[in-house]
Amino acid sequence: MTGTAPAPFTADDYGARMERAARTAADAGLAGLLVAPGPDLVWLTGYAPPAETERLTLLVLVPGQDPVLVVPALEAPDAAKATGAPGLTLRDWTDGQDPYATTADLLDASGRFGISDNAWAMHLLALQKALPRTSYASLTDALPMLRAVKDAAELELLAAAGAAADAAFEEIRKVPFGGRRESQVAADLADLLRRFGHSQVDFTIVASGPNGADPHHEVGDRVIERGDMVVLDFGGLKDGYGSDTSRTVHVGEPTDEERRVHDLVRQAQEAGYRAVRPGVACQDVDRAARAVITDAGYGEYFIHRTGHGIGVTTHEPPYMIEGEEQPLVPGMCFSVEPGIYLPGRFGVRIEDIVTVTEDGGRRLNDTTREMVIVD
Repeated sequence: MTGTAPAPFTADDYGARMERAARTAADAGLAGLLVAPGPDLVWLTGYAPPAETERLTLLVLVPGQDPVLVVPALEAPDAAKATGAPGLTLRDWTDGQDPYATTADLLDASGRFGISDNAWAMHLLALQKALPRTSYASLTDALPMLRAVKDAAELELLAAAGAAADAAFEEIRKVPFGGRRESQVAADLADLLRRFGHSQVDFTIVASGPNGADPHHEVGDRVIERGDMVVLDFGGLKDGYGSDTSRTVHVGEPTDEERRVHDLVRQAQEAGYRAVRPGVACQDVDRAARAVITDAGYGEYFIHRTGHGIGVTTHEPPYMIEGEEQPLVPGMCFSVEPGIYLPGRFGVRIEDIVTVTEDGGRRLNDTTREMVIVD
């Protein structure tokens, strides 16, 4: 892996995100956003507090007001070091004080607020008790596209993560598969992702033979045999942004049917990719890929959505699924990953991350989509 590392985000970048988030909230009829520790908080501020703490930490974004981070006093020094901190007012509280009263002072007492999906129930219930006339909506429901459109720097990071996952695939296809356990190959994949720059490995699915018919197979101790189709699905975070790719390999020579099914999935993946362009509804990407498989008589064996968004998490909106009418916008990034799963026999999935451009789409994964034979 070569190339110049993408420039880190600046305080101005985070400030612009917070301002845009508050403006988007207002446009959606919300009085503001309440952002708990998790990916939204990292994306907005660059601050990642301890995930296990029960003490309230909450970013308050209210249109027309400066952003405020309510934070425990013992964690305030770390919060002040976050890259986005210059654009924040820190309001700390000490043990023995009521953090909900502190937060309530910042909020419209009868407003409706968007709140992080992963906010603790005890915090939300305490806020409702302090401000009984307020109401709340999860960010997924209220602002599902908040992080969906990536800027140029984010796209560069996603492309680098995709290239690292591609490099891992090019190496894993060289290792022996036959006679080894799924768990051993999965461990090799995880090591390769780390070698090529991933700080976090989220999943390394190695689904051999009949296990390949389970899209989210949990890696086990099955010994991979000659003649097996093997679904590889792997990804994680590199420099804070996600990778996710799938390729299906075969141990030794495949049968005519296995080649036919693999080629059908490849054609479906191509059709889904070719459907990507600005203004197209998310569901139309799903429809394009699904039509290829359905027309060939395998529709009942394609049992999941065609894709999901990716960014600071490996699964996030938008979703390429029937019923999702959200139009594609340049800068959106998501997977295109059709599959066919034949129970008790084998499965095939081919997946690329795709970003929407001004006039179409661009793949962020470039390894071959043809059948790969492994030992």
